Amino acid sequence: MGVLQSYRLRLQRRRWRLRALYKRRELSPVADRTDHIRPNDILVFSTFRNEDPRLPYFLEYYRGLGVDHFIMVDNESSDDGPSYLKEQADVSLFRANGSYKRARFGMDWVNWLLRKYGHNHWCLTVDPDELLVYPFCDTRPLRALTDWLDASSIKSFGAMLLDMYPKGPVDDIPYKRGTDPLRVCQWFDSGNYIIERNPMMLNLWIQGGPRARTFFGNQPARAPALNKVPLVRWQRHYTYVSSTHMLLPRGLNLVYDEWGGEKASGALLHTKFLSSFTDKAREELARNEHYANSIEYKAYAKQDEANPDLWCKWSEKYINWRQLEILGIMSKGNWA
Repeated sequence: MGVLQSYRLRLQRRRWRLRALYKRRELSPVADRTDHIRPNDILVFSTFRNEDPRLPYFLEYYRGLGVDHFIMVDNESSDDGPSYLKEQADVSLFRANGSYKRARFGMDWVNWLLRKYGHNHWCLTVDPDELLVYPFCDTRPLRALTDWLDASSIKSFGAMLLDMYPKGPVDDIPYKRGTDPLRVCQWFDSGNYIIERNPMMLNLWIQGGPRARTFFGNQPARAPALNKVPLVRWQRHYTYVSSTHMLLPRGLNLVYDEWGGEKASGALLHTKFLSSFTDKAREELARNEHYANSIEYKAYAKQDEANPDLWCKWSEKYINWRQLEILGIMSKGNWA
């Protein structure tokens, strides 16, 4: 990397950190329990809006993996989600009064909270509809993974976003609050993915899956990105650049092996397509607060009034992480 390019990346990192410092004014504590955070705790950071049906299982799932504390950002929800979280002893809840879009889709808020509370912790940044699976997650807690990453001097852990969906129109199978969304969203695309390397940021750019083939069939390059780096041993000078797709310093994006081997990686099971999808899509389209003038939600609106059937004859029914490893979606690398 040339001197000029390195300088530009340092300026970019400084810019995002200054934005986070400025945007902290939009955050106000609702239930601040951050003084309970212990030095070695594993933390979850998440931004949400009107996700009350998902939140009980979201907490249950990550508690089961061994997460110690949740730092949640509510962007002006109108449902009961904030009231529920306020009563949870392991949750610190902040309200963000401001534009999601003008906060870089929530990342300015999260970058500030990561800087303030995440320093030297393993931090998992996920949405309420994302469930992390990693090698041996059925028998080993998340701390076993982070201990191995520490012992291996690895500071970040990558995971591919894997869209999960039901068989049939997404609104036809009702979802009950607090239940496992994978009981409804049991299917995924085992192939149909395009991978490119970003030479500037060193990350892989992954697109494809059911959203690409259903909503962006004529414009696959505009399909949502599926590459993420959600789990990081955080330091104050780090910053997310574009959602959790990439970070600075850019070495944190090297979550794959450039020399032909395989680094350990996981998957984020993305349970977006529950029976609440139609109402959620209409709401977000009207708000116009999402990336690229909500192009994703505009595409949803054109597909059977946002009640699509994503299942096809090549769909694969989800079993466990070992199945995903066999399919090449994730890898245990040299973690045995």
